[in-house]
Amino acid sequence: MNPLDGTDGTVFTENGHLYTLSLSPGSRVYGERLVRTDGLEFREWNPNRSKLAAYLKNGGRAFPIKKDSRVLYLGASSGTTASHVSDIVSDGRVYCVEFAPRMFRDLVGTCALRPNMIPILGDALNPSEYGFAIGGVDVIYSDVAQKRHAGIVSDNADAFGVDKGMMAVKARSEDTTAEPREVFRMTEERLRGRGFAIAETKNLEPYENAHEMIVFER
Repeated sequence: MNPLDGTDGTVFTENGHLYTLSLSPGSRVYGERLVRTDGLEFREWNPNRSKLAAYLKNGGRAFPIKKDSRVLYLGASSGTTASHVSDIVSDGRVYCVEFAPRMFRDLVGTCALRPNMIPILGDALNPSEYGFAIGGVDVIYSDVAQKRHAGIVSDNADAFGVDKGMMAVKARSEDTTAEPREVFRMTEERLRGRGFAIAETKNLEPYENAHEMIVFER
């Protein structure tokens, strides 16, 4: 296993595949392949199942999540990508916010074997609803398929004093008629309007159609 450039040794690559070092050896979250080498267990990270993996696979390297990061994850769903973030932040925490009760039930199961994953049933539109459960964060990762995504991210950043993060923008959730690249441009401008600089953008094709990952910072 070789550390992937730009990830501070938290993500690994071998033969074109991505891996994270498992925080819960022996357990799978979504049927991923487990690889054991030198007494360690690695989980294959499928870019077809994770937008964050797609970003890294497409050459994204402005990766703000570190081993000791405390991550606010908006739109955690059942915890597929969040579980890999849990592996990455082995000395940190992942506060996983999910709105849909069905997905939240699955998320609770994913978190059960991962003590650094905190499941939170809440609406990313209203950070005041779940502020009581957040013990301090320094990075936001957002994957919410909603309009006004940049505003949602910015509101959460303001609420919790966060100055950097990533957001996976789904063009069709913002505007079903506009060209995706125009949606991405407008989203970047909205972030700038809230005081952020754009550190990097990556189109997520061929893994995700009409999606862009934006890395931002203040």
